Amino acid sequence: MTSGDGIVLRRAVATDAGAAADVWLRSFAAALPTVVRPRTDDDVRGHFRDVVVPLRETWVAVETAAESRTVGVMVLDGDLLSQLYLDPGWRGRGVGDRFVALAKERSPRGLTLWTFQVNKPAHRFYERHGFVAVEHTDGSGNEEREPDVRYVWRP
Repeated sequence: MTSGDGIVLRRAVATDAGAAADVWLRSFAAALPTVVRPRTDDDVRGHFRDVVVPLRETWVAVETAAESRTVGVMVLDGDLLSQLYLDPGWRGRGVGDRFVALAKERSPRGLTLWTFQVNKPAHRFYERHGFVAVEHTDGSGNEEREPDVRYVWRP
């Protein structure tokens, strides 16, 4: 899936795991500076290599001008949009919109996702795409122990 912005969305392969993890790390640090990460950078990279890319429906956004530069990652697990992270320099440039459109194509009966309560820009982004907040928690169910919100999209 190529568009005029020079970005291709494609399924991740094993060799994408490191770059996808690095996007996750940069994005998490930029968007969620107050959230304590329970995993080290090496743990995150190992998780992408051993679990995320081989066992989940993982997509990457790659610059076509520099095919090796990954600027986004999205992970689907059934109807769960489990991860959507963009390189901080690529926020607000339509890549996230394209990922959400792809997720809706892949799961046309609906999607659910979790995001942290402190991540107000994510709330606005998902609400703009038709997601509705249906549950707020105290964070006891996630490894970060950070209050979160479950969003649902139904066509």
